[in-house]
Amino acid sequence: MKFFFLTTLICLLSSCADAQSPIKEIQLDTGEYILLGAIKKEALQTGTYGDWYTSYYAEYQTDDTLIDKFQNELKAYDILLFMGTWCSDSQREVPRFIKILEKAGFPEDQLKIVALDKRDEFYKKSPGGEEWGLNINLVPTFIFLKEGKEVGRIVEFPDNTLEMDMQAIVTNK
Repeated sequence: MKFFFLTTLICLLSSCADAQSPIKEIQLDTGEYILLGAIKKEALQTGTYGDWYTSYYAEYQTDDTLIDKFQNELKAYDILLFMGTWCSDSQREVPRFIKILEKAGFPEDQLKIVALDKRDEFYKKSPGGEEWGLNINLVPTFIFLKEGKEVGRIVEFPDNTLEMDMQAIVTNK
């Protein structure tokens, strides 16, 4: 009886954990696949997403001299990254942004990536509602948080370069 109860409990907990996972991939009526919800960068590095991710990541030449100037300050921030795997601006800027973070030694657990929907009824929404109240109108949107408060953001594309904009945010210039 104990074995049956324990087995049932494990199955129930496993199914609950799967049901609560906000990460999902859907196929649109057009046949296109998109990711939705909180994701890890590894989700972008494989499958149909890997083609554009790898290409933009590889071709981008980071400004290492500039990264060296702000990498220590950057580690005091958390970053929320809202993107659409369907959006050409996200496809271009997100791999570049992640490459900069990797060069800066930014802790992965301080980066939260959220993939948003493109369907009309759910446009720029996520299954977990992470975008609520954050005024996400364009993607990608990179929000820099310090001690839980927004201190700056990069929306759609940088004003100068990603490195220059990031330095301006984290050094308050």
